[in-house]
Amino acid sequence: MGGQIMRLRFLGKGGSGDGDCPTLYATDQQTYLVQGWETKEVGTVEIPHLLTGFAEPDTFIGADMDDTGRGTFRLAGRPVNEPDVIAQLTLADDEAAIEVPKKRRTYYGGVDSK
Repeated sequence: MGGQIMRLRFLGKGGSGDGDCPTLYATDQQTYLVQGWETKEVGTVEIPHLLTGFAEPDTFIGADMDDTGRGTFRLAGRPVNEPDVIAQLTLADDEAAIEVPKKRRTYYGGVDSK
């Protein structure tokens, strides 16, 4: 980041009843910052499926997502530990933040010809 503070733009949050929810942010680095529930693996968080719907138009979260089978995805990225970035977040005790690529969506599915 070259000494500059990463700027975040709030996109949406949800999935928790206490207000400190998993949250999706766009960064000024052309990436996404994903705030989610901590897992046992560093750099891996769990997020509700609905969080992916807050991605910017014509983009998607460019990280492999494993469906847990309980309404959440598990995904990995670069752990965010910089104090100036963490200070911009409201992290619950069981949450962590990761940075993941923002990918451009170019395919929207096909039509079944059957």
